[in-house]
Amino acid sequence: MDNAHPGFLIGLLIFLLACSAFFSSSETGILSLNRYRLRHMAKEGHRGAKRVSALLSRPDRLLGTILIGNNFVNILASSIATVLAIKLYGEAGIAIATLGLTIALLIFGEITPKTLAALHPEKVAYPASLPLQVLLKLFYPLVISLGWISNGLLRLLGVDPASKSNDALTTEELRSVVRESGHELPKNRQSMLLGILDLERVTVNDIMIPRNEVIGINLQDDLTTIIDQLRTTTHTRLPVFEQDINQIKGIVHMRQLARLLTHDQLTKESLLATCSEPYFVPESTPLSTQLFNFQKQKRRIGIVVDEYGDVIGIVTLEDILEEIVGDFNNQDTLRSPDIHPQEDGTQVIDGAAYIREINKALGWHLPIDGPKTLNGLITEAMESIPESAVCLKIGGYRLEILQSSDNRVKSVRAWKATDKLSSDEPDEQQD
Repeated sequence: MDNAHPGFLIGLLIFLLACSAFFSSSETGILSLNRYRLRHMAKEGHRGAKRVSALLSRPDRLLGTILIGNNFVNILASSIATVLAIKLYGEAGIAIATLGLTIALLIFGEITPKTLAALHPEKVAYPASLPLQVLLKLFYPLVISLGWISNGLLRLLGVDPASKSNDALTTEELRSVVRESGHELPKNRQSMLLGILDLERVTVNDIMIPRNEVIGINLQDDLTTIIDQLRTTTHTRLPVFEQDINQIKGIVHMRQLARLLTHDQLTKESLLATCSEPYFVPESTPLSTQLFNFQKQKRRIGIVVDEYGDVIGIVTLEDILEEIVGDFNNQDTLRSPDIHPQEDGTQVIDGAAYIREINKALGWHLPIDGPKTLNGLITEAMESIPESAVCLKIGGYRLEILQSSDNRVKSVRAWKATDKLSSDEPDEQQD
């Protein structure tokens, strides 16, 4: 090498820098790949993805190959740079070679290629996987020997080299992945996926139709009233009960009554004969479980009961599906009270409105850990039955009671709280 022409040494040095850049970018590119996208592409038959997956199945051998190659070219480059510098500058060339090669390796062999690989891992990793497979076969005996020594040292330190990290995503991590998918996933599909994930956190009690809003057939009514109700109802399934919904007899499907109604043959006895057995659901059942139970039981409506067995409402398959896909555009099936926007920016809301529905419609964050309705939230906050013309603050929102009767709040004006109260607002607050 002492007799080599300086031009040849410079060319060889440039080639070694390029090799160093290859090994550095390969390592960063392969390790920066999205593992889930990689698995998908490998299943789709992408050759580069298959090669990378094979290399990553034994990361110790992959890293061993890359480090052997990288250290070899860097040390060889250092030797050539030293020889070249001594030829050109004499003894002072050693310091020049050390400084110059360090800068060159950092810029051209480390920082630039690794940054490029981190920004475009697939464009770097897939092409690089082919030469790495070849090098792995060439260096295989050395890689195995070094791996055996390295694994032995790890065992001495109490680390099991055979253990692998768990790549499985938790529900919260998967929720973050969906939120951060950006333009890769349409907004409506993103919302549906998040809705499915949220089924585990929402219970039947959160979405049920409360018993005071349940529409059903009372067998204590006269037959004419029952027939008129059946002819005008917009529901396909109705609970049938005796005087009180706790005395429920069954669920009737309008399709089963169509012939009887058409031929004026309906009686209370025939009505009961067409009813199916009521299906009872505990109020604390998660929606994910209840959806599976509806499918298993081949049901579409359930009677929600509390811990004492009393009926507190009903839940339908449609209610659960709305948690996933959003409200259906059928105004007749909407059970949530209307939220009326006002010109001054406030909202007039019925006290029976569900807090979760209010939060969804307005993008608010009223607390949902306790009471389910706005009336319950206000009553709990004030620790008494509130009267009209009372204003309170809950979290970052102000609530003014407009109408209160029958021991409950019927109407509320609500708005986001500002930093400074206007002079005409009531003084009472509740945080």
